[in-house]
Amino acid sequence: MLSRRDAAIRLDIPLEMAARHGVPSHISEADLAALEQDPPAWLAQSRANRTGAKKVWAHLECAVCGASEQERPKKWWPDWTLLVCDDHDLDEAPRPAAGTTRHQVHGVGSRFIALVDEPS
Repeated sequence: MLSRRDAAIRLDIPLEMAARHGVPSHISEADLAALEQDPPAWLAQSRANRTGAKKVWAHLECAVCGASEQERPKKWWPDWTLLVCDDHDLDEAPRPAAGTTRHQVHGVGSRFIALVDEPS
């Protein structure tokens, strides 16, 4: 059984939309596959309206240990060079390229620090 959140990620829709349109709190793989194969009108319309300009879900992955999560992107997130879990020492992250300056943005996802490398 998958959670509603996992179903929303697979369907590439917001969690709120999944709840509003009756996706149960837990759904079987078979029922989710049926939704994907024969989407109801609301899901088909959602997919038809998608321009691709804004992602519904973002895949976040630590450059040190590979831990990952899916989160709804936030407007304030920077265009990062790489992400690191907040429990790692930042010295464990790969070094910035020559001629760049690195700054940190805390609070990306539930546990990541975004490392942003900009030309010096």
